[in-house]
Amino acid sequence: MSDASSPAVLEYWCELQCPDCAAALDDLRALRAKYGDALVIQLRHFPLDKHKHAYAAAQAAEEAFEQGRGWEYTEAVLARVGELAARGEKLLVEIAAEVGLDAEEVDTALVDGRHLLVVDADQAEGRAIGVTGTPTYVIGGERLDGGTSQEGLRQRVEAIADRLLAG
Repeated sequence: MSDASSPAVLEYWCELQCPDCAAALDDLRALRAKYGDALVIQLRHFPLDKHKHAYAAAQAAEEAFEQGRGWEYTEAVLARVGELAARGEKLLVEIAAEVGLDAEEVDTALVDGRHLLVVDADQAEGRAIGVTGTPTYVIGGERLDGGTSQEGLRQRVEAIADRLLAG
């Protein structure tokens, strides 16, 4: 899944019903602003059992990426994690329409399970590399756990990215 044209890939292990992942968006925006296309940020799914709509949200996000608006959709869902807890899949479809996706197709994807394998594969890989909570970042072979504290994480990501981009 890495982008061969960039030496710096940041895997953002996320759960779309996680308030800490929502807070981490500010760091992701700052990293995008600083590095632009030199740093490839990949969304990786790690839905947690404690959030009953996170698994569906991950599938909906995969459909959003297929429709070309994955990050926009991801950010819109994370902005409403509290509402997602209360409203579930209905909200996921509403957000899809709000960001200009084919909402019926998002709804169909949730029903037919076409993105289950991607979400399951991410979750299995996350467990295999030691992801236990979200957000977690992986860059340059280093795993940085933001689930307990995000303090100083962006600076650590930047230091690793700078080293990778310097070659």
